[in-house]
Amino acid sequence: MTAEPAAGTPPATADATAPPPALVAGVGASRGVPVAEVLDLVAATLARAGYASGGVTALATVAARAAEPGLVGAARRLGVPLRSYPAEALAAVPVPAPSSTARAAVGTPSVAEAAALLAAGPGAELLVGKRKSAPPGRAARATCALAAAGHPGDGGTGTSHPSPAADPVPAASDPIPAAADPFPAAADSFPAASGLLHEPDLRHHGDVEVRGTDGGLTELTDLAVNVRTGTPPAWLKAVIAASLDGLAAYPDGRAAHRAVAARHGLPADRVLLTSGAAEAFVLIARAVPARRPVVVHPQFTEPEAALRDAGHAVERVLLDERDGFRLDPAAVPEDADLVIVGNPTNPTSVLHPAGTLARLARPGRTLVVDEAFMDAVPGERASLAGRTDLPGLVVLRSLTKTWGLAGLRIGYVLAAPGTVAELARAQPLWPVSAPALAAAEACCTPAALAEAAEAAARIAADRAHLLARLGEFAGIRAVPAAEGPFVLIRLARAAAVREGLRGRGFAVRRGDTFPGLGPDWLRLAVRDRATTDRFVAALTEVLANEPAEVSGDGLAD
Repeated sequence: MTAEPAAGTPPATADATAPPPALVAGVGASRGVPVAEVLDLVAATLARAGYASGGVTALATVAARAAEPGLVGAARRLGVPLRSYPAEALAAVPVPAPSSTARAAVGTPSVAEAAALLAAGPGAELLVGKRKSAPPGRAARATCALAAAGHPGDGGTGTSHPSPAADPVPAASDPIPAAADPFPAAADSFPAASGLLHEPDLRHHGDVEVRGTDGGLTELTDLAVNVRTGTPPAWLKAVIAASLDGLAAYPDGRAAHRAVAARHGLPADRVLLTSGAAEAFVLIARAVPARRPVVVHPQFTEPEAALRDAGHAVERVLLDERDGFRLDPAAVPEDADLVIVGNPTNPTSVLHPAGTLARLARPGRTLVVDEAFMDAVPGERASLAGRTDLPGLVVLRSLTKTWGLAGLRIGYVLAAPGTVAELARAQPLWPVSAPALAAAEACCTPAALAEAAEAAARIAADRAHLLARLGEFAGIRAVPAAEGPFVLIRLARAAAVREGLRGRGFAVRRGDTFPGLGPDWLRLAVRDRATTDRFVAALTEVLANEPAEVSGDGLAD
């Protein structure tokens, strides 16, 4: 290893005729570090060694930060792979600037220097030692070190993640033209990389939280599943029970189609009934041709899972906590031809204005808006369900949440007749059972819609009570603009808190399986005030018994 060269001085081992060495930037980061801060630091570190910003061939970090959006987004914009290594592998690499803060945060005394050396392979030399970012008026959230390969080849043992750039990029050794802005100030948008360590489990859903090891339901108070309690109502059970007399006949969905269409003021050929909204995501993934599909996260993970299963390379647009997880249409790539977004979004509970979503619609693009929870919003404001003027619009609805029909599976698609026909061709015969069709028809009557509206008003009042009680805890931050039947909270040691709550009789939904969130997030279903007060008492006990956080979310340097 060599000492850090003076600013602007190329490494002594380089000469004018030799090819440039393979340069690896090791990067440590705190959670939530912006892409721009990482890119600025990498550029400054390269400049320190006398190299252009286009000279880096890889970024490297600790496995615990491999899915950090700021790092993944930086790798995408640089057009290089992001390599990650277990903490124990990094701890074995001698470095000049070990850090007790990094050891406490991620289990190794060095991330930036050790990752750069390990990724650069045997014989690598450290060109620039650890440097910290210097954002104006704010503490550093990233560190960077630069290493050069000792000889061709990668002798490391980490996992290499291919660059997720959606379009062809110049080779990593190609310099970026001086006139170009190498780090455009764009929203964090990057494709999913299934090989990333700690990649969220897209198949994890809240019902797992309320089941025992044998798969049976537990007696836990359920705050993990967003189905309204006390449902289905007695009148709906009676409708479903009466339909059982006709089980010998094949299902006939015409009456249900007409009822759903009338409920939204649409012709019947704009309606497709499905086995829950989840089936609609599978149909879209199979039937809608897409060159550049984009899913806006954090949101329900089944759309991305279905697209992946159908062979699509999925690109993610991550909304930012600092912006209240609100959607900026400019964050979606202009050439995305399939865009999927939730409204109100699960798990953030944010309701995007109808006008904001309408700006995403355009010819040549299929815009899928998942409105599974819209009937829990008073007045269903921001719904696009009745719109026929937006090109490519597909709205998904579910009857399982408000009416307690998750076990029956019933939902529907609202779209242009041609799109409905394409999706229907991807369905099997008789995809919706006769009891589910009877339920769909019954839930669209004026009396049922009035009952749903009353339930939405109660949910809004109960949600306000839950948010007020959560505000009593200094260490808990809730997403404030919640509009759905659930709220998203952030707190330290969330996994331990979740287990503590389980031991006290409450099941809550972990948040780290949603892209864009991490291990310090939990989702809570809105329940009645008495249940909320019992939950808050249990939460108070859990937090009182939790040991003080040892390292916080310190800078992983």
